[in-house]
Amino acid sequence: MANYCVPDKGKAALLCISAQRDFITPGSPLRACGVRSALPRMRKLLDAFREEGAPVFHSVRLYKADGSNVDACRRQAVEEGMRILMPGTLGAELIDEVKPSAGVRLDPEVLLAGDFQPIGENEFVHYRPRWGAFHDTGLEARLRELEVTTLVICGFSFSTGGRASVYEASARDFRIVLVADALCNATEDSVRELGRMGVYLMDSANCMSWLGNGGPRSAAA
Repeated sequence: MANYCVPDKGKAALLCISAQRDFITPGSPLRACGVRSALPRMRKLLDAFREEGAPVFHSVRLYKADGSNVDACRRQAVEEGMRILMPGTLGAELIDEVKPSAGVRLDPEVLLAGDFQPIGENEFVHYRPRWGAFHDTGLEARLRELEVTTLVICGFSFSTGGRASVYEASARDFRIVLVADALCNATEDSVRELGRMGVYLMDSANCMSWLGNGGPRSAAA
């Protein structure tokens, strides 16, 4: 694989997809599969990036009660009263395990305006209106400002926001590391498929080792 795809740990940022309470709450229509195993690994990745002082971005969804900003596939349900990811509610908040401090709360006004909410040292939250973290957001511009070339991706869930964000990042020529064991709903076949398009595949242990010590431990498939 050409060197254009090799991740650069010195210019890497962590992108954590939809680590919000409505994705882990029992009985929630959004509950993700594999939370129990993925969440501790997500936490370790976050701690590793924070320790390195590398940028961290939390990409979140927020659904207005009138459904006006909701995906077409869920809009009718929200219009008819399904209350998920509602701005200002506990369900829309980041999961405690991924917060840099316990007192962090989302600011829906800032986020829905398209701004980045700082929640820690070199750590930000941004709102995305659709599956992918780049769609109609300022994420690419912010990453370019920080001279980030490499995105490490984890979170909830691979089948929607995770996969869409990988494709969008690839289309913008970012180097990508997918940490499948820290990303819910990532199947072996679907992950291998992304490897064929230049995405580097690592588990969380190898990713943390790479970040702290050496070069990539997993070549693109």
